[in-house]
Amino acid sequence: MKNSIKKSLILMLAFIVSFFIPSTGTLVKASTSQTQTSTITSSLPQLNNDYPIVMVHGLFGWGNDELFGINYWGGQNSLKDLLTSKGYKVFTPTIGSISSNWDRACELYAYLKGGTVDYGEEHSKKDGHSRYGRTYPGVYPELGTIGPNGLRKIHLIGHSMGGETIRVLAQLLENGDPDEIKNNTKDISPLFAGNHHWIDSITTIGTPHDGSQEDEKQDNLEPFFHQIFAAMASRGGIIYSSNPCFDFRMDQWGLKKQPGESFDSYAHRVFSSNLWKQTKDLSIWDLSQEGAKELNTWVKAQSDIYYFSIACVDTHEDLLTGHQFPNVNMDPLLLKSSIFMGQYTNSTPGKVQVDSSWWRNDGIVSVRSAIAPHEGSTDRIINYNANATTQKGVWNYMGEINDVDHIEVVSQDNPIHQKYLQNRFIDLAKMLNNLPK
Repeated sequence: MKNSIKKSLILMLAFIVSFFIPSTGTLVKASTSQTQTSTITSSLPQLNNDYPIVMVHGLFGWGNDELFGINYWGGQNSLKDLLTSKGYKVFTPTIGSISSNWDRACELYAYLKGGTVDYGEEHSKKDGHSRYGRTYPGVYPELGTIGPNGLRKIHLIGHSMGGETIRVLAQLLENGDPDEIKNNTKDISPLFAGNHHWIDSITTIGTPHDGSQEDEKQDNLEPFFHQIFAAMASRGGIIYSSNPCFDFRMDQWGLKKQPGESFDSYAHRVFSSNLWKQTKDLSIWDLSQEGAKELNTWVKAQSDIYYFSIACVDTHEDLLTGHQFPNVNMDPLLLKSSIFMGQYTNSTPGKVQVDSSWWRNDGIVSVRSAIAPHEGSTDRIINYNANATTQKGVWNYMGEINDVDHIEVVSQDNPIHQKYLQNRFIDLAKMLNNLPK
């Protein structure tokens, strides 16, 4: 990777000044209509399961109460607290903010079950980082054990990259890692042994299952892609040098945040590291189109898990060009990437083919990419029907949320849309806990 990549990443940090803090300067479209292919009904059957809900953040994310009271899920308000008040058990983990989906899945497993993160002996040797990471006390160590109501499972909800991470976790739990199974005969982690059917459902929101559009005319991981990084953490206040709490959680790479280290110093160490030249075991590859396609070739929908997906769209068609342009309410930091995505095509042989079907977007992720895996995938996709029996092992596409960009769907800082979005999550939790066992 070129020096321009590191410069772009460092430049990206300058944008991280107000994540999930309401912006008075952002215009809001007058229309408050929310359009979707199908809806979650509020008239649902009696509770069928009491599985906890685990809400997994995306790039540059964090769990609740870890950033001076600013929540990734809910911004100034806490979706976790809101759902808890409705009787649901909810966890909001913090895992590696720029790590690969593999490493994040390993951390999520340790967060839930407890113990020291094991990235796998074979994976760690292949990608050149430490095998072990941080130690977690475990928020739900009983996961996978038999309780009064049967096997204890979880519902997983992932925003953005979090949706890819939870897919990888499911793949590893159920199928293990063939390389680890073959070569590690001494101390294999249960995560890599397979045959653990502990996940009841997976729901992805604005997840780039097929990656984000890249310009082949630019230099590998072009500045546009780094702007995606910037936008994901665009309103967080985590860049201030006086705010020492944000942690990239890159311990496995020897980039552990030191006690008392300023954020400026820490970020410089991370993004000036030779790591960016040496490995694909990072989010920057997983979120590219080719990286997502590679992931889709081995991460498959599991036959005993319910899969749901939701897309966001905050663009409209230009009548003269047919291109997609941002709605007036879109976060200003997303405008450049949204305009690019709304007109970009790629027909380079051997690369992911991009045509006008990719143009509608939420500022970061194409609606097409958010629906479900297509590139390199054989997963089946259907439209969710609240009045029919929900199928396992297929993607039940729940439609799109209109006039809401990639950040607002979780920050919920627009007062016009806030109540609607909160109700969407309440209805989603209700639907998940009413899925038949």
